[in-house]
Amino acid sequence: MIRRLLLAMLAALVLAAPAAAGAPAAFTTDSLAKIKARYAGRPFILNLWSVNECSYCIAELTLLGKLAKTQKRLPLVLVATDTPDYAAAMQKTLAPLGLGGVDSWVFDDPIPERLRHAIDPSWYGELPRTYLYDAQHQRETVVGVLSEQRLRAWLKKHKLAN
Repeated sequence: MIRRLLLAMLAALVLAAPAAAGAPAAFTTDSLAKIKARYAGRPFILNLWSVNECSYCIAELTLLGKLAKTQKRLPLVLVATDTPDYAAAMQKTLAPLGLGGVDSWVFDDPIPERLRHAIDPSWYGELPRTYLYDAQHQRETVVGVLSEQRLRAWLKKHKLAN
């Protein structure tokens, strides 16, 4: 009896763990400043994607997941332009790609234009979109799918390649 109870509790913990492990943080108008503060003096990649409205995002996420497996120092931040209602779908998408443990955010504002403007006033929502920030947080903008060649060159330039 006790053994069954312990097994049931263990199974419940195992099933609950993935949901809590990669839950995306709420992205608000001040979130980019928080991300930049976390990466103060260090380069990072900010990738904008959508589980709901971007057919090309999976190709880019697949590339990022592949690199995350081999590039242990990949400074990657994922921001989904969906709403928090899509958090479970986001996790289901990211986990098989090897991105379940990556710093992940989701838009959390009833007016998404406000968040897009906070990231880049010249961005009107096209996806995928990636910003490659250097150590001084000057950024290169990549509209559309980021190529592996360009990403590897950026990693090498910033001494992040393994």
